[in-house]
Amino acid sequence: MGRIKILVCIGLLLGCQVSKRNMLISQTDERPNVIIFLTDDLGYGDLSCYGNPIIKTPYIDKFAEEGVRLTDCHSGGTVCSPSRSALLTGRNPYRSGFFYIAGKNAYLKTEEITIAELLRDEGYETSFWGKWHLSVLEKEVRDEPGPGDQGFDYWMGSSHNAFEGPKNYRKFIRNGKPEGEVDGWYCDVIVDEAGKWLEKKRNKEKPFFMYISTHEPHTPIAPPERFSEPYDNAEVAGLEKEISYGQVKRPERDIANNRKEYYGTVTQLDAAFGRLMKTLETLGLEENTLVIFTSDNGPEVPVTLEESLGQWDEPIRDYCFGTPGEFRGMKRFPYEGGHRVPGIVRYPGVIPEGTVSNVLFNGTDLLPTLTNLIGAPVPSDRPIDGTDAFNALLDKEVTRNVSSIWFYPNHEDTYFRMPQISMRTGDFTLIGYLPEKEDGTTLRDWMTNNDPMRFELYDIKVDPSQKEDLFIQQQEIVPQYRGMKGEMVSLWREMRDEGLRDQ
Repeated sequence: MGRIKILVCIGLLLGCQVSKRNMLISQTDERPNVIIFLTDDLGYGDLSCYGNPIIKTPYIDKFAEEGVRLTDCHSGGTVCSPSRSALLTGRNPYRSGFFYIAGKNAYLKTEEITIAELLRDEGYETSFWGKWHLSVLEKEVRDEPGPGDQGFDYWMGSSHNAFEGPKNYRKFIRNGKPEGEVDGWYCDVIVDEAGKWLEKKRNKEKPFFMYISTHEPHTPIAPPERFSEPYDNAEVAGLEKEISYGQVKRPERDIANNRKEYYGTVTQLDAAFGRLMKTLETLGLEENTLVIFTSDNGPEVPVTLEESLGQWDEPIRDYCFGTPGEFRGMKRFPYEGGHRVPGIVRYPGVIPEGTVSNVLFNGTDLLPTLTNLIGAPVPSDRPIDGTDAFNALLDKEVTRNVSSIWFYPNHEDTYFRMPQISMRTGDFTLIGYLPEKEDGTTLRDWMTNNDPMRFELYDIKVDPSQKEDLFIQQQEIVPQYRGMKGEMVSLWREMRDEGLRDQ
């Protein structure tokens, strides 16, 4: 097992303080390498190991058998930029100004401290690959901090998604310089480039931190035929009728011919991830590398202009067949389906093989969990909303000082009719609605001057699909959880005001 892993296990079993365990880890050459593999718009129910009856994901399934599969894993936001900010900083993204996607004054500021910076300070070599979406990487467009300014020694990525198509993408930037067109599909390119870096370019005398962020299965969706064609048959068509889409209305028009493209893309993503794991094995890095596989938010909803009453008009979304499983809501929704995501972690010899954990793990937990694991200091000069949740990887209780909270600035009572805020305390989730935004009021003023005023309450343990609002169904339980309302309002004001300060 190795001296370091024995010490980790003993520390956990005996309930030793985290700081003592980490001090032992940091004093050995066997500190673990770390890989975060982040997918884009992959739903909680999109993998066969999470119960999908259609999509084949043999490599991810095998990976789950080698580690822990989390059933209560959450992204830090309900859309991409907020969740990516939370992942890297350990802070609720609204503190960093990410109420929605990056743009204008919303980008990851230099003063934010990332996992990459903290691990690099501890002697790690760091690299980033893929979709960044926390700032504009093209300096001729806007001069904003990129991966190289946020702690990554080596990087190759794009500002956002491959909207021109995932094949032969032309907008990769490598260490600040345009790469030009690169042959192959997005996920294949970044995985293969990351593999080359592991084999030939990294400093093998140092542990490494690698963050890989795919475009897939975000739109546009166009996998190789060898992945999509196996899903073009009557059996798949029959099984698709059993799939849940978060209690969200699907398009009335027929988009069935597109489903094979989505299913094939997830299988293509699975194959790419499998190659990366094979590279670790070939290079002898498998045993001392902590690998985290997850998604940035829930699955996308296919809608067009007419059906969304003016919100969006993107036909490429007709290819979205991702599912949140049994949970309510999809991408953007503060309901569970918007932020409950796949979460699989492997750390041989430390995390028992083939285990399942039902303990909450949030995207904000990654920074304190990883830094405490290797003995790096967690920033003390700013609020860190996540906690060291390593125990969740062992299906053990995690103590939280701050409830997990998610927000999406929906302000129109249109197609989605969704709330804005969700907060989780124990097994209970409180849903909050801001008042209706009046015509002529700016989004900033609407958020600044309003608190949640209408609420729903759900017991996630007994009602994971969030169908039974306890405020309506069981009035006697409400007084026990009035404190949640106070905490939601307090957290909302605090995070909102910090995030809007520099906007």
